[in-house]
Amino acid sequence: MQGISVFLCALLVGSTYQNTFEALEEDQDLTYWQQEGWVKLHRVEPESSVHLTFALKQENVDDLEELLLKVSDPDSPSYGKYLSVDQITNLISPTKETVDIVKVWLKNNGVNLDHCDITLNKDFLLCAIPRKTAEKVLLGSVFHYYKHDKLSSHVIRSDSRYYIPTFISQYLDFVGGVHRFPNVNFIKTKQEPLNVPTTKYNIDTKAIHVGVYPKVLRTRYNLTEEDVGSHPDNSQVVAQFLEQFFSQKDLAEFMSMFVGHDFVHKTQIDKIIGPNEGRSGVEASLDTQYIMGLGANITTWFWATGGRHEKQEPFLQWLIDVSNTTKVPYVHSVSYGDDEVTLSTAYMKRVSTEFMKTGVRGITILFASGDNGAGCKKGKFSPNFPVSSPYVTGVGGTGFNNPFGTGPEFAYEISGGGFSSVFKQPAYQADKVNTFLNSTDKLPPDQYYNKTGRAYPDLAALSRHFWIVNNRIPAPGIAGTSAATPTVAGIISMLNEHRLHNNKPVMGFLNPFLYKNSQAMFDVTSGCNEGCLSGDKGFCATAGFDPVTGNGTPNYPALVKAAMQMFK
Repeated sequence: MQGISVFLCALLVGSTYQNTFEALEEDQDLTYWQQEGWVKLHRVEPESSVHLTFALKQENVDDLEELLLKVSDPDSPSYGKYLSVDQITNLISPTKETVDIVKVWLKNNGVNLDHCDITLNKDFLLCAIPRKTAEKVLLGSVFHYYKHDKLSSHVIRSDSRYYIPTFISQYLDFVGGVHRFPNVNFIKTKQEPLNVPTTKYNIDTKAIHVGVYPKVLRTRYNLTEEDVGSHPDNSQVVAQFLEQFFSQKDLAEFMSMFVGHDFVHKTQIDKIIGPNEGRSGVEASLDTQYIMGLGANITTWFWATGGRHEKQEPFLQWLIDVSNTTKVPYVHSVSYGDDEVTLSTAYMKRVSTEFMKTGVRGITILFASGDNGAGCKKGKFSPNFPVSSPYVTGVGGTGFNNPFGTGPEFAYEISGGGFSSVFKQPAYQADKVNTFLNSTDKLPPDQYYNKTGRAYPDLAALSRHFWIVNNRIPAPGIAGTSAATPTVAGIISMLNEHRLHNNKPVMGFLNPFLYKNSQAMFDVTSGCNEGCLSGDKGFCATAGFDPVTGNGTPNYPALVKAAMQMFK
């Protein structure tokens, strides 16, 4: 403690170390906002608040990763032995020295610490700081308002790099609320016509369906009318960003029109966190209606982010809020992401640590893999984040081979998939990925992707021709991996249902289970996602794992059998 006191005194009187500065996120792309439709407005007023998030360096991150893999591995004696928020705090929270030094540094630069809050895990310091003070704290930053045609509110950002004293950099991972713009173009949920002539297919016209709705999905993935929730502790949630709201009336209308008496179900969201006051959006309607159509009769939350501090980073704010809430639903469906190439490595690695924390708590987080295929930036495939994190479960998209039947599926060309350029390939998928790489002759050129990186998605589901009700109007032809993700989320909630009724822990971080039980999936062996140039292919579906449909699509009874055979 004496060393800390001496150091703090040096800060108070002015240390020579303060004469050197460095950038925490020097690889952050500061120009991409110009291609994403953002328009720079005027400078932020000197006294107007800028909301900044200081990501304090955590302890024992390697131990956290090791623990996550133990509690998530079905063959481990530690499987399902999840930790509480308090236990995680004891493991990874920053040292008192880290917290004290960062606070003294901020105070010496004019920050009123009464306007700062620290999270439950003590690893994020959230401060509301006047613009003129923020620019003093983060040397080089210049904050402006920015607008986007798809958003009604403005955001505050700096498109010039920020620097902090070198002696402070060892205590911080990054500062949020400075560079990253919300990605309003990540999910491209769209409507497409279902105009394929029925004469092309040899089908029973009595069994024909036009478009996809819960009964069709439940038939394909083998859920019966008895497969509904009843356990009081089971729960699931959809996360929403960027002014995506839902309507309870739309949800009730959807259930009336497309579920009826097919199976027991809820017609209302049980709990709403955050804003839900605007016109209902296609994305929010899709997510709520399908997580409740597959995870039927299970307590469901709607978690919206972007209203309290709309000028902050909504995704980072959501992640902190989840970490800062002691009891959250077991399954989270999220349709949000960015291109890895536009983000700093420090940010992505720290966010991945946050995912480790959720997994150690027994929380399942599912991310849509995106709707740009393999993606393309600067002549190479462009992997998406956070789906490229090894500590979340990525969900790709498929379509019916026969759009009027409920049989085999093909890889939908928009389905995001590929290999991370940042995260190495985790051990739980290495064998499956190596088999894919060594058993297909349909691989793209090596220079397009990093074959030693984390491969995604981990599984897939139908994502074309969905019906929704939006603003009381039935809308057909909705497509995108954001349709597949709540579908899978509802099915995982039903696995939790079985385990809870048998006094077993919930599924938690899914990936080790999925890769050890790929036989419980419907293999998808046809179709490719889009590549870089028009008409080019990215990755193609093959027998077994592939980086466009993962391990395949859910076969619910087989998944239940596998989940219930685990010894814990």
